[in-house]
Amino acid sequence: MRYKQAFFGVAWALIRPLLTMALFTFIFGRLANFPSDGIPYPLFALSGMVPWMLFASSLQETTPCLLNNPSLLSRVYFPRLVIPASQIIVQFVDFLIALVLLFALILWYGDIFFCNFFFLPLLIALTVALCLGCSLILSALTVQYRDIRYVIPFVVQFGMYVSPVGYGSFLIPEKWQWLYFLNPMAGIIEGFRWSIFGVNPPYLLQALSTSILMTLFINWLGLKVFRKMERRFGDII
Repeated sequence: MRYKQAFFGVAWALIRPLLTMALFTFIFGRLANFPSDGIPYPLFALSGMVPWMLFASSLQETTPCLLNNPSLLSRVYFPRLVIPASQIIVQFVDFLIALVLLFALILWYGDIFFCNFFFLPLLIALTVALCLGCSLILSALTVQYRDIRYVIPFVVQFGMYVSPVGYGSFLIPEKWQWLYFLNPMAGIIEGFRWSIFGVNPPYLLQALSTSILMTLFINWLGLKVFRKMERRFGDII
């Protein structure tokens, strides 16, 4: 239904990551010549882009989702948490299509093995949990503070460059890595590369541990904020 009247239809779920991968490969892989830990740079970029696009699109779609459904909030009683959660499910379908694209390119390149593949579902679950926690906070706050929906596109754009999408965390000076990994997507992206390509940098445990703790905290805070504001949604909208 999402792509019903689009000319390219569901192909947009493939076109977006492919075009972004091509752009990153040209700018960071060719012009800037960023290292990619022995992984072909297009695969390196796409493996970071797939989880990032799930996170970014979830934030962009869920932030205004309560404002876009005023009749539901004011007339019908149901768990309001369903609205942002349903938006994440929609983005998750696009994520699965992009993930299949990544696997297809890996097989096409050849000589690359899924070293820790069985950990990938856990990392996907961690990404979805982070999306949900952030979405609960942003969607609830947007009901009262409408400016947030205008800030999110900038935050998403800025966040892509402070996450290891087109580069590896090994480029960050060691003394600042603890601060860098407070961005939970940094550990998740590095975890994706570890589970698929077997890249095992010395900071991986720190990155993943920080991502898990940050995700748990964000979900706790998101539920607290959402539940506190939920009863006033109908009145404010």
